[in-house]
Amino acid sequence: MTTTRKRRGEQLMVPRAEFESYYGRPIIHAPSWAARDIAGYFFLGGLAGAGSVFAAGAHLTGRPRTATAMKVSSLAAVSLSATALVHDLGRPSRFANMLRVFKPTSPMSMGSWLLSVYGPAAGAAAVSAVTGRLPRAGAVATACAALLGPAVASYTAVLAADTAVPAWHGAHRELPYLFTASATAAASGMALLLAPPRESGPARCAAVLAATAESAATMAVERRLGMVAETWREGRAGTLLRTARALTLAGAATAALAGGRSRPAAAVGGLALLAGSACTRFGMFAAGVASAEDPKYTVLPQKNGE
Repeated sequence: MTTTRKRRGEQLMVPRAEFESYYGRPIIHAPSWAARDIAGYFFLGGLAGAGSVFAAGAHLTGRPRTATAMKVSSLAAVSLSATALVHDLGRPSRFANMLRVFKPTSPMSMGSWLLSVYGPAAGAAAVSAVTGRLPRAGAVATACAALLGPAVASYTAVLAADTAVPAWHGAHRELPYLFTASATAAASGMALLLAPPRESGPARCAAVLAATAESAATMAVERRLGMVAETWREGRAGTLLRTARALTLAGAATAALAGGRSRPAAAVGGLALLAGSACTRFGMFAAGVASAEDPKYTVLPQKNGE
């Protein structure tokens, strides 16, 4: 009957129902994490992990100033990252309590153990490089930090995607690639900022690759999310992510075109890459909060089979 009326051009007597939750309240709880702490934790952890890979590469290819700078940078970044995490937890003992359990199916548990192993390795590598003492032990620590670095850079994506937040969980396949690309951009930016231009060739190449990969990963996330991708394009998150894309691309272009000849250009490109990576993490965090606060992003994708 309804089909026949539609074919005759007749209008429906009852308007289509629009989704509303009870009293307009969210269906899931928005993340209780503080953006400054947890988005900062995501960014700094990525910088530390990718930086350790850069440090090991510089160590092996005879770029001592770059190697030392990146080892110190990774130690500083992981220390600040852990500080931000503990600040959000409220008490240092809560982090220690997470080490009482080893649960491979829990990203939080595995991340806590990962940090507890990676941090000392990064510290030993940095101390050996700065003091010149125990070079063999320093080399082993450098290798250990580099092996753990990719996991440190990307496990926070798994941690975010393991929640019920639509803008994160819906992109669980692409989010680790986005985090890894963003971390690589940050580490290449730090290398450009700290290392002499004559040693910056690999960092400049990595910056271009990271900027390309981050743009591709962001587009893949938005395709995967469907209507939830609105939270990545609109509001505060949209502003931050557009800024991130512009800074990352501009930083990579500056580094590639002039970073090898000019120290100021390398520094400008490096700062742009670091700022772009930070904006990516804060923008992603803001998108998650927006998607959790609006109940339609929880219900409608499930209703529409997305």
